[in-house]
Amino acid sequence: MSEAPVYTLAEGRPVQDPTSSVVLRGPHVRGAGLALLEDTQLIETLAHFPRERIPERVVHAKAAGAWGEFECTKDITDWCSAAIFSKVGKKTPVLARISTVAGERGSSDTLRDIRGFALKFKTEEGNLDFVGNDLPVFFIRDPAKFPSLNRSHKRHPQTGVADASMFWDFHNNNQEGVHCLMQLFGPRGVPASLRNVNAFGNHTFKFGKPEDGTFKYVKIHFRPDAGIKTLKHEEAVRLAGEEPDYHIKDMYNAIEKGDFPSWTMSLQVMDPKDAETYKWNIFDITKTWSHEDYPLIPVGRLTLNKNPDNYFQDIEQAAFSPSTLIPGIAPSADLMLHARMFSYPDAARYRVGPNYQQLPCNRALNVYSPYQRDGAMRIDGNYGPDPDYVRSSFRKVRSGPADVAHDEWIGKVQAYSSEVTDIDFEQPRILWSIFKKNGDDEFFISNLAGHVNKALPEVQKETIKMFSKVDEEIGKRLDEAISKLADNVDHTPSAAASVLRNQRR
Repeated sequence: MSEAPVYTLAEGRPVQDPTSSVVLRGPHVRGAGLALLEDTQLIETLAHFPRERIPERVVHAKAAGAWGEFECTKDITDWCSAAIFSKVGKKTPVLARISTVAGERGSSDTLRDIRGFALKFKTEEGNLDFVGNDLPVFFIRDPAKFPSLNRSHKRHPQTGVADASMFWDFHNNNQEGVHCLMQLFGPRGVPASLRNVNAFGNHTFKFGKPEDGTFKYVKIHFRPDAGIKTLKHEEAVRLAGEEPDYHIKDMYNAIEKGDFPSWTMSLQVMDPKDAETYKWNIFDITKTWSHEDYPLIPVGRLTLNKNPDNYFQDIEQAAFSPSTLIPGIAPSADLMLHARMFSYPDAARYRVGPNYQQLPCNRALNVYSPYQRDGAMRIDGNYGPDPDYVRSSFRKVRSGPADVAHDEWIGKVQAYSSEVTDIDFEQPRILWSIFKKNGDDEFFISNLAGHVNKALPEVQKETIKMFSKVDEEIGKRLDEAISKLADNVDHTPSAAASVLRNQRR
């Protein structure tokens, strides 16, 4: 064991006793006195304490995290020049963060919720962030709805508690999310372990070769090598009360004992010409691509093999964004993707600070960006005397590679919000048939009814109508299941009910 360090104040002054305070005490006073403002140790301790927390993430607040590596297993250099695929066997350091979405930092791991799956690949050509979810689709495709979606899944502004009426009222009026709702309330809504979750990039990306201007459209998948395993509702509820940090502990303990979780990265690849005639809009995040039409192509393996040395330093301060891309990978014409490319870095600047990219967990391997400097907590030398303006005669810079080919557009500027059509119910119908084939239909109806049953009767009716558009059998069975649960419902008036009553007066 190395020699014990000398305890000091933050400025380095050695201190004799970290528990002592400088006080004025009388000869007959025990345990009391007057604290003095000259006590730097006490002042520093108390002043720093309420500033220890940085703002909590609005979504994805609670997470497990670990370090690992990605190994390329397939040569795709004939059509993609991204650094992580430059040769078979190449290994790239990775930071991972796997989270719940709606819950706060103190919420339970085993609640029915989407799981975020974020990765930061540290390549020689910059960081590449994968910011996906454990479900293949999302609830909305219009970015202006994103704040409303998340508010409806969180706490009611009057009561401060989650409100099923608010949840279902949002989705009744934004029915493009029915596919994601079926995924969420289906058998994969609660994973048995974070080591057993799928991860989907959700968005369509462009993988290509900037040097010749070619690209393919790509969907990204990570499939757990240990298989997909889930929890039944009763077990998830039990763990929520008895072991609310169950998933975080499970992954930490597995890595600590050398049982490293791993995932196979696979790609669905589409020629740009196919996108023009494919049966579904490939830029719509509420839709998937058929695996029969575009089978999964395994290209690499992700392994998480090191727990963080300090959770706050490595995981809580980590910042991920779909805008963090490398040469050879580019965004597609997905409106939700474009909005996230702005929103995620903006959230990091607010939450962590304008120089969050300098922190060890976020810092790229090679950085020279003298036109982004100054600001709070600049700690890397701030580029010294180098010019802080572009095209300087005094400090020449070399150019990097070009971007993947840009699209050509002909159109007009206009306000746009998507409409729900029968196409939005096609993939949910396919999923329902899969549920019935696999015997998951009872499980789905039970999960769904248990949640919808907590909403106001008028909201329940609209939700039943929505699922009837997927298949009349779902609506009928959901109605019957809710009726059976009616005697057990919490009849305490909700905040949403109060609002409706006031509106009727």
